[in-house]
Amino acid sequence: MQERAVRYRKRRKAVRRRRLLGVALVLSVAFGLTGLLPKPATDAVPKNRQRVLAVKEQQEQEADNLILVNGQNPIPEWYTVELLELENGEQVSRNIYGPLTEMLEAARGSNWNLLPQVVSGYRTQEMQQQIYEGKIQQFCQDGYTREEAEQLAGQWVALPGHSEHQLGLAVDINGATNGLYQWLQENSYRYGFIFRYPGNKTSQTGVAEEVWHYRYVGVEAATKMYQQGICLEEYVERYSGL
Repeated sequence: MQERAVRYRKRRKAVRRRRLLGVALVLSVAFGLTGLLPKPATDAVPKNRQRVLAVKEQQEQEADNLILVNGQNPIPEWYTVELLELENGEQVSRNIYGPLTEMLEAARGSNWNLLPQVVSGYRTQEMQQQIYEGKIQQFCQDGYTREEAEQLAGQWVALPGHSEHQLGLAVDINGATNGLYQWLQENSYRYGFIFRYPGNKTSQTGVAEEVWHYRYVGVEAATKMYQQGICLEEYVERYSGL
């Protein structure tokens, strides 16, 4: 008798539980009270993990965007880049493809005579070596010694392994008129790009003015640099904790 009573109570509890769940289901459908239904506890774990991974990936991407590459700082050995191809065949980092396209379209929209075009994007080590050697030969033909030519070439062309173009984050942009460069200097930060080598920052960058060279650093960093009138070297030093 006692065992029969226990089984009976268990069945009653099971019936009540099913009825409660049924009522909750009806209410949730009728009034949108989805919180009445129990959710599997395991659902939260994958979602939280996805959010953590997404935040981590974003932080790593932002850090990559601010890598300082110049005469004293070579490209890190661990650095890798995923490339996408532009309409004219030039390649750039996947990270900047969208912002770059938006910036060029905005420049065209502001003045159809500007006709902006990326004439140089990502470069391999071999490509950078060829460009560097070509500049040296140019100065040698002008009567400079090899040593003098190398020093002069270094002001215009980065040493192989020290070029931002090898990051895939830098582009050289030309247009039909010089008005393009003025537009870029005033608006590029809105799309995360900076005028990388202004003439008044040569002592910090080590590179002569290049009005065509733009580097992607992200909108937040680009805006700070634009508003404060500083170059990437100064930004990294000032915000080294980032």
